[in-house]
Amino acid sequence: MSAWPRPTTADIGLRAFASNQGRLISEATLGMQNILLSNKAQREINTHIRHSAQWQINAPVQNGEKQWDLLLIQWLEEVLYRSEIHQQWLVDCQISVRWESDEVTLSGQVSWVDSNEIEREVEIKAVTSHELQFTQLASNETVRSQWEQVPDFQGPGWFCDVVFDI
Repeated sequence: MSAWPRPTTADIGLRAFASNQGRLISEATLGMQNILLSNKAQREINTHIRHSAQWQINAPVQNGEKQWDLLLIQWLEEVLYRSEIHQQWLVDCQISVRWESDEVTLSGQVSWVDSNEIEREVEIKAVTSHELQFTQLASNETVRSQWEQVPDFQGPGWFCDVVFDI
């Protein structure tokens, strides 16, 4: 996994790295799910019966710009919603994104387990736009981490920072 919890003033933050935008959304999603799990659940997550599905979200395109950061927030909120309302705890995903002139469609091929069987340690109330980043790094460009537990990252690739309200 390429996502690390990072400190914030009051909530929980996450930094993730990947080689492309779709993979970055997957890494951030898996990182968020991992933050929520108790230590026991982290050890037992692969013992539950997995189901497969395709989850999809659609959003309008604003001013013809690809707003990956806002798409990330919407997807992470969808994952939290499905866990709480449909009892579908995401354990893995492959993301594809299709941008059109007026709409973007994010499709996730997901594996999920019954969320009633998952012991959580933390509850996320919302995904925020506070300190939100979704940034491409050029070859040999480096983003330095200000947190000891989060490594530096050198491009080419993508990184994101997202903060969760707990």
